[in-house]
Amino acid sequence: MQNQTLQAIAARYSCRKYRADKLTDEQMNLLVNAALQSPTARNEQAWHFTAVTDTALLKDISDEVAVVSGWYDVGYVFHDAPFVVFISTDVAHDFAGVDAGIAVENIAVAAQSLGLGSVILGLPRFAFGGLREAEFETRLKFPEGYKFAVAIAVGVPDGAGEPHEIKPGKVSYVG
Repeated sequence: MQNQTLQAIAARYSCRKYRADKLTDEQMNLLVNAALQSPTARNEQAWHFTAVTDTALLKDISDEVAVVSGWYDVGYVFHDAPFVVFISTDVAHDFAGVDAGIAVENIAVAAQSLGLGSVILGLPRFAFGGLREAEFETRLKFPEGYKFAVAIAVGVPDGAGEPHEIKPGKVSYVG
């Protein structure tokens, strides 16, 4: 396969172990720009991106996930990644959740193309369903009327991983 984009998509896996290396400002900006360039329904851009390197904040959110979910063995939700992007969406827009999914995939493919690992995370949603929801929304600078949609952890992989196996029967062709 010669196409670099298709190669990045095929090679991407959910990375859950990262080296301590920090991302450069250039890397972080490239990832955020990839998200900003994602298409949205009616070009509403009803998402907001919060780029986080604050390890204390990430630990607070991870701890709250364990409390609210009741899964005390969940471990550290962000897998020691040095960079996490939280995507919040305007709850007034019908397709904002889909748009957030498109944006997070743009980040994942961009990270892979830069030689970085990533894991898309829904688990942080528990932290936004508990008593500290408003606190976390404030600390993450979510705009008013926006709620957590999805997050993605990114960093330099510590070891190699394999793309997920594609289960049979997942495609039907019609026509």
